[in-house]
Amino acid sequence: MKTKYGNWMPVEYGIGAAVLAGACLGADAVLRIQERGKEKTVLSHCAHGALLTGALVSTAAAAYCMTAHNRFSYNGERQLARQVTEGIAEYIDLPDGGLALDVGCGSGALAIACAKRFPHASVLGVDTWGPEYLAYSRKVCERNAKAEGVTNVRFEKGNANHLDYPDETFDAVMSNYVYHNIAGKNRQELIRETLRVLKKGGTFAIHDLMSEGRYGDMELFAQRLRDEGYERVELIDTTDGLFMNRREAGMLMLKNSILLTGRK
Repeated sequence: MKTKYGNWMPVEYGIGAAVLAGACLGADAVLRIQERGKEKTVLSHCAHGALLTGALVSTAAAAYCMTAHNRFSYNGERQLARQVTEGIAEYIDLPDGGLALDVGCGSGALAIACAKRFPHASVLGVDTWGPEYLAYSRKVCERNAKAEGVTNVRFEKGNANHLDYPDETFDAVMSNYVYHNIAGKNRQELIRETLRVLKKGGTFAIHDLMSEGRYGDMELFAQRLRDEGYERVELIDTTDGLFMNRREAGMLMLKNSILLTGRK
């Protein structure tokens, strides 16, 4: 059994763009056949221009989608998704018998990586698994855990806006590229909700696209955590060689990837 962790750039996007490029070229060819022996009009010139432009744009989009998919793929040659996931797990500390929470677990990659790293602890992954992410589901998570031979992880429905757990339930909390997808919410408040369920002394690792436009002043937020007694609070730029380089981050639309870590 193989894992199926999904990809932020589905291969279907590249295939769709390629099909669209072919359709544009086909339509242009049909139009040229119909115009044989006829005088070309301004409208026909515009139609040819539009179809050829559409073909070029679609071809470029297909190339970009396939390149992004292959680079980010968990099991591809670059394996960026694996590097990011396993890299985040390294910032988590779990005692034997402890319990960690992965908020927005998607296909289970981060929760499973953490469970493999701490075989004598347990990990819970939660997600809404909405229709906008059809490649992700609880069933997919459980299948991936089985494929990895991991038994100390489980998955259930959950919402990052309001986690259905009492204060200080977990020994560690983590998240990867989740909160920026939640529209209309203050992302710092989402982090606060995640930290609410973290035990005193527990570790956290939250990785996301933390641009100021999305998150506000994160340096100030980190300082407030320190002032409240949180320890070793860091904002780590993961596009500076830790998980990827800046050129790669720009190409994959992952600029401002920041890892917020520390201990409560």
